[in-house]
Amino acid sequence: MPSRPEEDAARRDFTVNGLFYDPAAEKTIDYVGGEKDIKARLIRTIGNPRDRFSEDKLRLIRAVRFASTLDFQIESETWNTVKEMASEITKVSKERIRDELIKIFTRAHAGRGLELLAESGLLAEILPEVYAMRGCEQSPEYHPEGDVFIHTKMLLDKLHEPSTTLAFSALLHDVGKPPTFKRDGDKIHFYEHDRVGAEMTRKIMERLRFSNKEIEAVVASVENHMRFMNVQVMREGKLKNFLSRETLPEELELHRIDCESSHGKLDNYEFLRQKLRQYKEEELKPKPLINGDDLIGAGLSPGPIMGKVLHETYEWQLEGKFQTKEDALKWAKERWSQL
Repeated sequence: MPSRPEEDAARRDFTVNGLFYDPAAEKTIDYVGGEKDIKARLIRTIGNPRDRFSEDKLRLIRAVRFASTLDFQIESETWNTVKEMASEITKVSKERIRDELIKIFTRAHAGRGLELLAESGLLAEILPEVYAMRGCEQSPEYHPEGDVFIHTKMLLDKLHEPSTTLAFSALLHDVGKPPTFKRDGDKIHFYEHDRVGAEMTRKIMERLRFSNKEIEAVVASVENHMRFMNVQVMREGKLKNFLSRETLPEELELHRIDCESSHGKLDNYEFLRQKLRQYKEEELKPKPLINGDDLIGAGLSPGPIMGKVLHETYEWQLEGKFQTKEDALKWAKERWSQL
């Protein structure tokens, strides 16, 4: 037997989600006070907050998502219950948590979403590595904006309808800073935080059951984000290799908002934009002159050295050192002997 509309509304999570529309009469039907809360810009549970959150603990994160995306406040009793029950979010499947996080960080006001997750206690439960950014100092010379958490929030606020890859690259690009923090007198260092952060990112995204493709893309962004400081001194072949990677467009946007959220210098960003325009006139990623079969045919054995030789040969090819397959093969055999 079908339930009555008012009974259906009472089972929903928040008042702003409990409205009905009568198309015949062209009017909204409100059994739960949703219209009033929309006008007041409030997120409030329907009925007792503990009852609603106990029915589905994912609603704890959904409260944050609605508040951040809509730029609403969370009603005080609802908010206090979110904080009291935050530890119970761990009973929800990782996949459902992941999907809510994606909606928070790829939509408007993502930085506020991060802030609400932290203040509610939810962030410490589901992303303790990100929560650890709070209070992690940075050098004022390069980061006048404040600690790592503030910096990350600023990046998220600069996103505009980002892909999942870009959103989580922004969220996790400095996740390696807290564990690598080192103070040397007045100086603060984060040695190899990009490498450490990439390893942490892989574990975090595997834990949240992201696809392999999304994991690899975000790990690449985190691992490479510090390489942008050296682009103007890269050899042409290395630079072309750097620019021809599939993840470059989102990494470049990450670099831009990373700079804008710290020291504000965009010289490397503009340099790369100019190079991309320049290289449009030529093939950025030509077919390699030689491959592994060619080296094996020349009597060389497969192994790690072969991969290194092929990579270096290709970089020199991009710089115009070789015009023929024979020249490339000759150089590769000489390089093999050196290694």
